[in-house]
Amino acid sequence: MVRQTSRDIDVEAAEWAARADRGPLPPDAQHALDEWLAGDIRRVGAYAKARGIALHSERARALGPRFDPDAFAAASEPGPRMSDSPARRRWLLNGVMGLAASLAAVAVVFFLWSGPGDHYETRRGEIRVVPLADGSVVTLNTDSRIAVDYASDRRSIRLQRGEALFDVAKDRARPFVVDAGGTRVRAVGTSFTVSRLPDAPIQVLVREGIVEVSARGEARPVRMQANMRAAVASRSAAPVITQPVVPDEIGRELAWREGRLVFQGETLQQAADRFARYSDIRIVIADPAVAAEPITGLYQANDPVGFSRAVASSLGLRAEIATGEVRLRR
Repeated sequence: MVRQTSRDIDVEAAEWAARADRGPLPPDAQHALDEWLAGDIRRVGAYAKARGIALHSERARALGPRFDPDAFAAASEPGPRMSDSPARRRWLLNGVMGLAASLAAVAVVFFLWSGPGDHYETRRGEIRVVPLADGSVVTLNTDSRIAVDYASDRRSIRLQRGEALFDVAKDRARPFVVDAGGTRVRAVGTSFTVSRLPDAPIQVLVREGIVEVSARGEARPVRMQANMRAAVASRSAAPVITQPVVPDEIGRELAWREGRLVFQGETLQQAADRFARYSDIRIVIADPAVAAEPITGLYQANDPVGFSRAVASSLGLRAEIATGEVRLRR
């Protein structure tokens, strides 16, 4: 058999990534992908890189298929969804071959792949894409940290703080388990987020596939499928509380991958708290009536000043900008 060149492998990896980007592969295609990956160790890294780039190529997809940009006053040029087309595959291949991917006003870092015992973290306002050695991809949100521990019979991740999206490569012999402060999320091949934030419940959001969530003290895990959310209080022996989520809401919540925050009826105070995760500049609201104002829009995650100015203009407020803070008042 003729040994493939690195470029040949990159071309095939881009093809597979484009197919996987459309949604879960059917069983026969997944089997073909698994066999292809097993045929050459270089393919694992090439596929991981291609998947990492693919996950950040579509701003419109992150906002949901029925997202209407005209409904948001601050929306900024959501592009059309790329399909599994020759242009799409060429774009991915260019990324694999060295395209410098960057998002507006947000630092995005791509790693080659992780090894056992590795730690990865992000600073405030930074997003990182970490392709793992098995073809899975972790996307770290702002101010987050994970520890990776792979072995022959398991794939373990500890979410030490923050939030991460896990796009898991299927491997039935090695379950993929995320531990977040005693709450364990087990998957084989799926896509889900886990968040571990101060003074908040552990949250799990399932985008694709099926996961099992086990809380400390619970006798049996809770089985979750796509378009479901679970919350587990940080106190010991807290139950797993689940609820359905509409697909568009998942899309809006994952807009952080593109460095954006989407609000649809949240209060101004809730929006200010979200912005505090991405920037050292604080939004200060002293008036409870102003803090309770509902907000709708699409904004840059680490631009609290631009957000405050837009809000002030639409709500008839004043945005007083000082060192390290913006004060919103009537």
